[in-house]
Amino acid sequence: MQTHIATTPFGRRPMSLGQITSQAKARTMPKEASAQKWQVFQHIREARDLIGATDRALAILNALLSFHPETALSGDGELVVWPSNEQLMARANGMPATTLRRHLAVLVDCGLIIRRDSPNGKRFARKGRGGEIEQAYGFDLTPIVARAEEFRDLADAVQAEKKAFRVAKERLTLLRRDIVKMIDAGIEEKVPGNWGRVLQAYQAIVGRLPRTASRQLVESVGEELEELWAEIRDTLESFTKTKNPDANESHSGGHIQNSNPDSLSDSENGSGKYEEAATFAESENVRSLPKRDLPLGIVLDACPNLRELGQGGQIRHWRDFLAAAEAARPMLGVSPSAWKDALEVLGEQQAAITLAAIYQRSAQINNAGGYLRSLTERARDGKFSTWPMVMALLRAKLDGGKPEQVAGKGKGEREEGRQEASGQIQVSDALRRSLEKPKW
Repeated sequence: MQTHIATTPFGRRPMSLGQITSQAKARTMPKEASAQKWQVFQHIREARDLIGATDRALAILNALLSFHPETALSGDGELVVWPSNEQLMARANGMPATTLRRHLAVLVDCGLIIRRDSPNGKRFARKGRGGEIEQAYGFDLTPIVARAEEFRDLADAVQAEKKAFRVAKERLTLLRRDIVKMIDAGIEEKVPGNWGRVLQAYQAIVGRLPRTASRQLVESVGEELEELWAEIRDTLESFTKTKNPDANESHSGGHIQNSNPDSLSDSENGSGKYEEAATFAESENVRSLPKRDLPLGIVLDACPNLRELGQGGQIRHWRDFLAAAEAARPMLGVSPSAWKDALEVLGEQQAAITLAAIYQRSAQINNAGGYLRSLTERARDGKFSTWPMVMALLRAKLDGGKPEQVAGKGKGEREEGRQEASGQIQVSDALRRSLEKPKW
């Protein structure tokens, strides 16, 4: 007498079309089909997100596979296991019964196992006189064999996706590192170019990345960064081709200078030297000033208003200063053409200092764009330098904080009051004397 094979679950558990599909696929499995159960389980574990299985469900599947005595599962063998819930909970590291039942249902819904429930819902096997199993009720592992190739393909797809994601993130990391360091090199080497705009473009692209990004977004951002990287690389390479071959890493040899004769170094300690190409209106005072680069700290003391445009209200490096100056340009109403002329004549760093000084005095300047063009023309004729302009702003700041002299105070007391009024600005006596004459 042939035993009927149940196709519906016992009790209140409903039947779904997905379960019917799994059973139909299991029936079409060739008898000669076989699979190594632990290899297939590894593929299922790698592709669990695509299959829809959970970690707890896979722990139960691992336990179910351990109840089958053979390592190789074949289509012509017995593929039903019938452990009790207590045995499953023990092999699933003490999983609670309610959790066990919930994740067994997940395995059924994912088509990884098929329920073969008995009339009373019990799991057992009926054996014949020779000891062979005639009928088993429990969990059918046939889908493990029938879908072995499908699980392998899904695992390969997941591995390919992970590799593509890893490559995209590595490429993004390299591009970000290269761009930041090339921008720093361009500023330090005084390469002509709108480095403030480049830095803002880089920050705008990177700002699109959330904390957790998809591979598609990472690749899209990487493509934009690669275009920016190529632009920066071409600028730096073009500049290096114009340099004299005698120039070495210490810059002791001669090389072609930037169009700005007063171009500043990116160092904040101001130890570098430069030759004044021309004098300002007060030529005597310009010659009396120290022949060295302006440190970033002095420029920020003279133009403190620019700090409000820095990221987070702070400016720590020259590239932050350049980005803040680029942000100040449209606020002052300076046209792109006027700014481009200033960059070509003054150089980016000197132009940024000039714009910062104009921004500091924006309340007294009606036409900032016209004023910048005027200063650019004077610099073109060798009649303008940023040093006396910054010193004039410092002098105005010091003079504005001086206390009125009171009769009866001695020289020492007046000097102490001057130091208190000057706040954090510390200047030498020689520099203080040089600040007494010039105006810009």
